Amino acid sequence: MTAAMDRTAPHTPADDDGVVISMHDQGTDEVSTRLLASAARLSRNAMTEIDWSLPMDPTKYGCSPEWSSLYGTAYWDELTEEQRISVTRHEFASIMNIGIWFEMILQEMVVRDQYLGAYHSPEFQFALTEIADECRHSIMFAKASEKMVGTSYKPTKWVGRLGRFFKGTAKNEVAYAGILVAEEVLDVFQRGCMRDERVLPFIRTVNEIHVLEESRHMKFAREEVRESMQGISWARRQFSALYVSVAAYMIVSSLVQRKAFEDAGLDADRAVEEMNHNSHFQSMIRSSCAHLMEFLDEVGLLTRPAMHYYRKVHML
Repeated sequence: MTAAMDRTAPHTPADDDGVVISMHDQGTDEVSTRLLASAARLSRNAMTEIDWSLPMDPTKYGCSPEWSSLYGTAYWDELTEEQRISVTRHEFASIMNIGIWFEMILQEMVVRDQYLGAYHSPEFQFALTEIADECRHSIMFAKASEKMVGTSYKPTKWVGRLGRFFKGTAKNEVAYAGILVAEEVLDVFQRGCMRDERVLPFIRTVNEIHVLEESRHMKFAREEVRESMQGISWARRQFSALYVSVAAYMIVSSLVQRKAFEDAGLDADRAVEEMNHNSHFQSMIRSSCAHLMEFLDEVGLLTRPAMHYYRKVHML
């Protein structure tokens, strides 16, 4: 296993003080109470923590080179160091912008789920804390991508329409498993880059903030999924598993937009072709999603039809 893979080894769910949490032993309210306390202690604000006016070091990457979708290909070997730096910056800007797109979906789903919730409950209050976090994260990603490359990326119109449908129809385990899949995938990229001194310092800080705060969101989502899956029918489980896997396919296949390669000055047709057949990148994704796949299997959401879509984007 490469050093980059070591940095992204599957992690055991733990609270933010490093104490391992057994979700089987805690109800949603107990988990939410602990996460609210963690948020109060450890939340960070990129708007005040990062000096956005500082110039960028031209020798620093946008993400670890090993996490570039072109790393290990013949095309990567042909690129100059300047081109490699440029493409990692545009790739990671694309990933952050797709993160914004899904965080917008996430916020709407959580608001809808909590619309008539128990307002005094820790679950309701942490859900609103999560929404507030996601708003800050989206602004942070927007500022970071603007500074790094000066442009925005969005999913294709077709994927955008599917996202509208998903956020309007996903409920219960589908909504929270969809949230978990999206956040886990983004978390994988960021854990692989946040301590790499080859990466722009402000991007490392963005990654650190997001990884810290999303760890709470993912714990909350896991507990919501567990609770929603209790006692459901076989037919509903099959449908939910497939729906979540299709959403995962749309998210992962949209992370690096073709326009990112164009903006980096590359031959976009060749870059997309090399990315789609890059065994190194595929193995990085697959090994880093092992913990997520174990969780989905544990709760009954890793059915054979669902596995088909996870394999298509190399999550399995």
